[in-house]
Amino acid sequence: MNIGEAATASGVSAKMIRYYEQIGLIKAAARTESGYRVYSDNDINTLLFIRRSRDLGFSVEKIGELLTLWHDRSRASAVVKQIALDHVDALERKMRELQGMADTLRHLAQNCHGDGRPDCPIIEELAHTEPDASCHTHSTRQAALHNFRKHG
Repeated sequence: MNIGEAATASGVSAKMIRYYEQIGLIKAAARTESGYRVYSDNDINTLLFIRRSRDLGFSVEKIGELLTLWHDRSRASAVVKQIALDHVDALERKMRELQGMADTLRHLAQNCHGDGRPDCPIIEELAHTEPDASCHTHSTRQAALHNFRKHG
């Protein structure tokens, strides 16, 4: 099948298929005499694997590792399990960060009158700068926002 058909069958856009080929995530497709890419059922299965991996939030690098493990029938499942559990930890960490951001914005919005006055704690917090703001880490800033949420 051609690249358009492969895109439809796999749910991966033609642009991404070309990109994955360019970076070596998938092998270069066979070509017709006129230069068109031709994809086999095995290629489609690989693209489906990649799409499902991306749907679960794996990075391109991790997908490369998983593809290698998928093709290695002598692999230890413990290696695959550890990759999955590491990814779960990263997703949960990201969820906590996102929840913290939502909590901060919710608190700021609750303290905004939302009327015709120009006073707005949301804008004030976004515009807040400290003398050495460039020296503060993200976690220090998060701690400051946490304190702001607690003490208004």
